[in-house]
Amino acid sequence: MSNPNLKPFQEDAVKRMKDGCILVGSVGSGKTRTSIAYYICSEVECPHEDAPRDLYVITTAKKRDSKEWEAELELMGAKAVVIDSWNNIKKYADVTRAFFIFDEQRVVGYGAWTKAFLKITKANRWVLLSGTPADSWLDLIPVFIANGFYRNKTDFCDQHVIWSRFSKFPQVKGYMNEGKLIRHRNDIYVRMKYQRPTEVHHENVLVSYDDVMYKIVQNKRWDPFKEEPIENVSQCCYLMRKIVNSDESRIRALERLLDEHPKVIIFYKYLFEIEILKAFLEQRKTQFSEWNGQKHEALPTGDEWVYLVQYQSGCEGWCCTETDTIIFYSDDYSYKNMIQAAGRIDRMNTPFQDLYYYHLRSTAPIDRAIARSLKSKKNFNESRFFDTVK
Repeated sequence: MSNPNLKPFQEDAVKRMKDGCILVGSVGSGKTRTSIAYYICSEVECPHEDAPRDLYVITTAKKRDSKEWEAELELMGAKAVVIDSWNNIKKYADVTRAFFIFDEQRVVGYGAWTKAFLKITKANRWVLLSGTPADSWLDLIPVFIANGFYRNKTDFCDQHVIWSRFSKFPQVKGYMNEGKLIRHRNDIYVRMKYQRPTEVHHENVLVSYDDVMYKIVQNKRWDPFKEEPIENVSQCCYLMRKIVNSDESRIRALERLLDEHPKVIIFYKYLFEIEILKAFLEQRKTQFSEWNGQKHEALPTGDEWVYLVQYQSGCEGWCCTETDTIIFYSDDYSYKNMIQAAGRIDRMNTPFQDLYYYHLRSTAPIDRAIARSLKSKKNFNESRFFDTVK
């Protein structure tokens, strides 16, 4: 049955979906609505013998708090018994005979979330949504197990993983029988055939940095802020970024962009950055609100505002159609997080034809290395970078 609330490419995806599949669609393609339509179709229009089943949605904390799922469910004429975050997935491990929609894949590794996920999938029907598919075969182990392809992680590793014999800790050297892995992936991936109506513009904005202080950290392994030696790789990279990202030229570049764009989302990574940004906006007397680990404030309203969002807390699970501009005050190490962050304004219902993304970047070695990693669709690796500048 055709649904007037679905686009043709979404209806096509519903027809190809099945229990245990991963609905793969770019950020903003309407995976939420499509998965609800599949639930309605499978439980109401084409019910199983033991249907109907209660609907549980496991999503991000921000998407739960924004009530985005409730709005989509109401539009589609459905209702969920529970809408909760991945942080609370263990609460539902004993639920049976229900239908689960897992929004934004979090089942990576073999931690508590994955164990709860596997217990849930044994006793319930389910689908999983993902805007950024798995980076490696290891990331798909939990979903492969849930689909019955392998008994457990050991079974998967015995069949496919080639371990390095020369590392101090377990390290994957390669994979064997990848044809079987590809067949399993193709069996569960349902890709949405979505063509974006928007034109995206990415622009690098060149900013400066203190080369002298940077080299003190890089060459002498010395913390110029605490006047003490640097202890490890992570601290060294953090100090490099603090020197680079604290430079006044970033704020000057930001001010020029805010003069051109009255409504802006700014993504940042570190706590020291939010203090710089808040001080600047307060001095400028620009209205702003925040979303991070401590503050969960709503999007500002009015004709001129800034929404300060930390990657870790708010790069996914919400949408904004009030602006056409995102400024990346600094880059995140994760390629997935960068894609998710960009998708906050690139939605099907955006009123804007052109979307603008500004990346504030310097010529510092660490900035250039991060940019190269992201351009090649990889995560930035601190240890690998550290080895190149010894």
